[in-house]
Amino acid sequence: MKTVSEFFGTMVFNDEVMKERLPKEVYDSIQNTIQNGRHLDLSVANVVANAMKDWAIEKGATHYTHWFQPMTGITAEKHDSFISPKSNSTVIMEFSGKELVKGESDASSFPSGGLRATFEARGYTAWDPTSYAFIKDGALCIPTAFCSYGGEALDKKTPLLRSMEVLGKSALKILHLFGNEDVTSVKPTVGPEQEYFLVDKDMYNKRPDLVYTGRTLFGSMPPKGQELDDHYFGTIKPQVKSFMKDLDYELWTLGVFAKTEHNEAAPAQHELAPVFTTTNLATDHNQLTMELMQKVAKKHGLVCLLHEKPFAGVNGSGKHNNWSLSTNTGMNLFEPGETPSENAQFLLFLCAVIRAVDEYQDALRISVASAGNDHRLGANEAPPAVISIFLGEELTEILNAIENDEKIGSREKEQMRVGVHILPKFPKDTSDRNRTSPFAFTGNKFEFRMLGSGASIADTNTAVNTAVTQVLNEFYDILSAAPDFNATLHNLIRTTIKNHKRIFFNGNGYDDKWIKEAEKRGLSNLKSTPDALSHLLDKKNIDLYTKNKVFSEVELKSRYEILLENYSKIINIEALTMIDMAKKLIIPAVSKYTKDLARTIKVKNELGLDSGYETQVCTKLSTLCTKAYEITLELEKKRKEVSLTKGAYNKAKSYETIVLATMNELRKTADEAETLTAREYWPMPDYGELLFGIR
Repeated sequence: MKTVSEFFGTMVFNDEVMKERLPKEVYDSIQNTIQNGRHLDLSVANVVANAMKDWAIEKGATHYTHWFQPMTGITAEKHDSFISPKSNSTVIMEFSGKELVKGESDASSFPSGGLRATFEARGYTAWDPTSYAFIKDGALCIPTAFCSYGGEALDKKTPLLRSMEVLGKSALKILHLFGNEDVTSVKPTVGPEQEYFLVDKDMYNKRPDLVYTGRTLFGSMPPKGQELDDHYFGTIKPQVKSFMKDLDYELWTLGVFAKTEHNEAAPAQHELAPVFTTTNLATDHNQLTMELMQKVAKKHGLVCLLHEKPFAGVNGSGKHNNWSLSTNTGMNLFEPGETPSENAQFLLFLCAVIRAVDEYQDALRISVASAGNDHRLGANEAPPAVISIFLGEELTEILNAIENDEKIGSREKEQMRVGVHILPKFPKDTSDRNRTSPFAFTGNKFEFRMLGSGASIADTNTAVNTAVTQVLNEFYDILSAAPDFNATLHNLIRTTIKNHKRIFFNGNGYDDKWIKEAEKRGLSNLKSTPDALSHLLDKKNIDLYTKNKVFSEVELKSRYEILLENYSKIINIEALTMIDMAKKLIIPAVSKYTKDLARTIKVKNELGLDSGYETQVCTKLSTLCTKAYEITLELEKKRKEVSLTKGAYNKAKSYETIVLATMNELRKTADEAETLTAREYWPMPDYGELLFGIR
């Protein structure tokens, strides 16, 4: 049996493979492109393509595909074989540099938000050489960006790459001010922790709501939930462990740095966490992780649920985006240093993030907005919809001392001035973690906890990268023109802390007192997706993205339309599913049980027996059944009316306030009926079976 080190990355055209198969000058050229963003000549691409093709065929591949990430939130691929016909009715296997670097796809069939008309079909996929090609299901997958005929981004990858590039340039300028001339590139790195649920496949297939929407639209809580905390970090069940073992193997062969796996807080909930890597590679890896989770689960008689809130009453699933900045020399810019200048550099980058998060709270909230995530964030669950930063007690104390030019107790005898007096070394893990904080500093990185389980991490990292870029550029303009660098630096850090300390919060984010306090501080609390998206086209956000050339105004407007339309479509599908289930499953089942109860009552009465239980339950269920039917009819009517609403925002807001509100009423009524209906009559697996059905 092969060891992990022997099969790790065997299906990836990685650096080791390129070094072995490419001529040295070609290898050096592509490494220059990967490390420094240099343009890749077609002649080099031709050599790479041929080597890539030979390697893929040796691995059993017969096709290649440009693997891209459209605005659907999942990946897309169109497969072409390597075959090329010869005159004697035979074929040869070919793959050119032109085919490697550019492909063509139907751009009219993907969400474009008005960027493309139905008849405007041409779109292009462009190779991203900074993300390694890999083999999946017998096809060579080439990570690419996706754009329209006019060059507008139609995907999530292109804006992410743009944001990484501008952030790298801005951070590099700042580092050079500190004398770090040996640094030639800076890249954001990410380690996304992935939460998910596993349920029995046969039970899943009997739940139309799970099949069509990914979440349970009906369902009352079982006697036991997660209140005993006995699932969290508990012994992994054999069926789940077998799934995890196969998943690890699949991910490791594709070079995904899957490392940590454990049971999460809710029954049937689990987590997988990878090692940090460059952001665009981490984005690709996370998309692969979600795809393979669903694929591998089915082989084990399971279904992987990536919805943010598949079950009401227990924790939903998120994705913690651990973000940092690293240089080509191996420096983590959020790692405090040993000397005053290193400490000052750390504090400046820290303050850049603080200011970025405070000034662009809405942009960060928008980046995680979805119909599914609203069930977590709007309900003040891990974390609330209010953006704040957790720094820990010691770092907060240091920042407060800098702001007020005060001493830091026994740890610092001299007056603290950045870059002039010696600052204390900031040890790691001097503070407890805060699981309720949306944006927490955790020693040498920031953990953004607001992402939903099924989300692409590209959106959030694009927003964070761009916001920090903007602040770093403003810092650079101030510092580069300063006659006294150290004095200006100290004042800049001090002023930033003073002006943006409202965003600091180390307490319990679930506490209602914090929500009130946040409102007093002027922090936003955008509970729903329509509320959040209404700020996407604010002048401040348009300026942020267009000034840094991450989005054009046209691209932003297209995303505004796409995201709002997607929200409306999701609620519409959920409403139609509820109506269908209520009419065909739940109401008939309750009616049948009520009918049988009525027969029992009649027999008991004829025999002179007490029918009090049957009479009370029958009466209650009859009332609930009628009420459920009336709400179902009301939901039908409101859904139809709202579907005709003009304007993307108005329609989405109507789905939220009218349709979703009515759906909640129907659920409440049906769930109450479930608690009174005999199990043999209930037409689908209940919560107890779904959450505790895996052995």
